[in-house]
Amino acid sequence: MSPAASTLRRFCGALAAISIAGGVPAAILTFAVGASAADGFEAPLEGARGDPARGREIAASRQTGLCVLCHALPAGDARFQGNLAPDLAGVGSRLGAAQLRQRLVDPARSNPDTVMPAYTRTEGLPRVAQAQAGRPILSAQQVEDVVSWLETLK
Repeated sequence: MSPAASTLRRFCGALAAISIAGGVPAAILTFAVGASAADGFEAPLEGARGDPARGREIAASRQTGLCVLCHALPAGDARFQGNLAPDLAGVGSRLGAAQLRQRLVDPARSNPDTVMPAYTRTEGLPRVAQAQAGRPILSAQQVEDVVSWLETLK
């Protein structure tokens, strides 16, 4: 692993552990694994229907989704967008809903070296703030909202 990738991994790991610790509630993990396709999670988590407008708000929020810390978002109205991860412009043309969902629920499945946090995971995380222990970064509904928004980015 390059020194830059190692530094990025430590930064994102610390960010996830200190700021936004999260995890997969057992019901979501069981459902998601049972509904997985070869390259993604086909069925929406907990049967939730996503709202693209809410998903965009979550992705742009520095308090909720935190996507903007590492990714550039289309439309560019969020200040100080990240450039550590792929730009999200056009992601809906490259990946389907199942693949997008999988990248939020279990990003290491498609890239074992990723520094992106698993937004629904709650167990096996080091250095989690006590107030955040056992709490996912995003709920099933929020994941589906973000997936719905990402699908619109053609």
